[in-house]
Amino acid sequence: MTVRTRVAPSPTGDPHVGTAYIALFNLCFARAHGGQFVLRIEDTDQTRSTASSEQAILDSLRWLGLGWDEGPDIGGEYGPYRQSERMEIYGGYAQQLVDEGKAFVCYRRPEELNELRESRRAAGNSTALKYSDLALPADEVERRQAAGEPYVIRMIVPEEAGVCAVQDLLRGEIELEWSMVDAQILLKSDGMPTYHLANVVDDHLMEITHVIRGEEWINSAPKHQLLYEYFGWDMPVLCHLPLLRNPDKSKLSKRKNPTSILYYQRMGFLPEALCNYLGRMGWSMPDEREKFSLSEMQESFDIQRVSLGGPIFDVEKLRWLNGMWIREDLSQEQLAQRLVEWAFNAEQLAAVLPHLQQRMETLSDFAPQSAFLVSGELSLSPEQFTELGAETEQTLKTLQFALWRLEALQDWSRDAVWDAVKTLADSLDIKVRDFLAPLFIAISGSRASISVVDAMSLLGPDMSRARIRHAIDTLGGVSKKAAKRLEKEYQAV
Repeated sequence: MTVRTRVAPSPTGDPHVGTAYIALFNLCFARAHGGQFVLRIEDTDQTRSTASSEQAILDSLRWLGLGWDEGPDIGGEYGPYRQSERMEIYGGYAQQLVDEGKAFVCYRRPEELNELRESRRAAGNSTALKYSDLALPADEVERRQAAGEPYVIRMIVPEEAGVCAVQDLLRGEIELEWSMVDAQILLKSDGMPTYHLANVVDDHLMEITHVIRGEEWINSAPKHQLLYEYFGWDMPVLCHLPLLRNPDKSKLSKRKNPTSILYYQRMGFLPEALCNYLGRMGWSMPDEREKFSLSEMQESFDIQRVSLGGPIFDVEKLRWLNGMWIREDLSQEQLAQRLVEWAFNAEQLAAVLPHLQQRMETLSDFAPQSAFLVSGELSLSPEQFTELGAETEQTLKTLQFALWRLEALQDWSRDAVWDAVKTLADSLDIKVRDFLAPLFIAISGSRASISVVDAMSLLGPDMSRARIRHAIDTLGGVSKKAAKRLEKEYQAV
């Protein structure tokens, strides 16, 4: 048997360090067993999936050195490797389950589903809905079908009390209550498969032997195991890795830690160091050394050395490790070349110079005027914002609203960023100049800089959003209570 592993990210946002973490362990496991590593793009969410996000995933994983044997960009024997290009496959498998009485067509409306869940919650039961909860009388099904009402296909799951035993490579046997498992949607009303159906079908057809994924998927394992049984297929070996955690032990999130790979690239971290650090997340070399290369990790990899305790993603620890790589593994000539490639390459200079040339009188003006574009976290003070004349509460509101709007922005072109902030300012009945004033400081650390919209375009979404979050923290942050109030106001505009 040839070992085959995969990573299957969704192209719906910035490439996440969690994706790289899972990719790294899948790659190392495959290489340790002389196997193959597959990259598959799970883009069934057509409203949020974008080509630019997919490209960012490919670029960032390659930057880290995490190459793949098969994928959407290089092809392979089991392609295509985008789910959107495999759509004709899934409907047939869903219909097969319906024909065999293992799934059913469900015409329930959203409001009915809400009522059913509320009723179960009020009775002190799990909100997982079963076939008996969802089934409609035959004549009502015919009426809704004749009216052309939308429907989904759901899988039938056990209704009786009991447990599903799932085998895990690291955790042994895991028992999960069937009472907590709902009649999962397999095919949505628009004909798109859900992750659960597409994941199982694709893993089988691509002959994936080991599914190494985050522990957040443990609760979905009974559904997947049941689907394998329904289809009569051998199930891959499951292995659920511990989730990356913030220093406070909460799940790694962008609100407490930068999570985009592109952010760390823009900050000037070395790919070798970031890959090394991700390798240390819950795993250790046999000799326990902290600094090791990707090839060294592959040569020594044993998945049984994974610790199930939640690994802490500590940026300060990453900085320390990155410093070791800079000092110990780069000659001065190599460091100079890295600096040129990172900040002073021809493409970067070509983008920056049009904005600075009109402001320069001497060549020495370039460094101070461009410093914020090649800096990481800026040194800010509350006084810089109070000098604008607005109350701190109002400034926090402006920054928080801008952050939410920019977090939802998928197109990061200069015009798109401008339209986003201008539309928001107009909705709040605030002059654009006043709305942008605190953003100027958050993004550039100064009130006198190139256009803040141009600056955000040059910095990119990851660094821009991180700097706005840093500005909010500098002003004392937004409490949970205030965040709820602001979110209501934001939704209203």
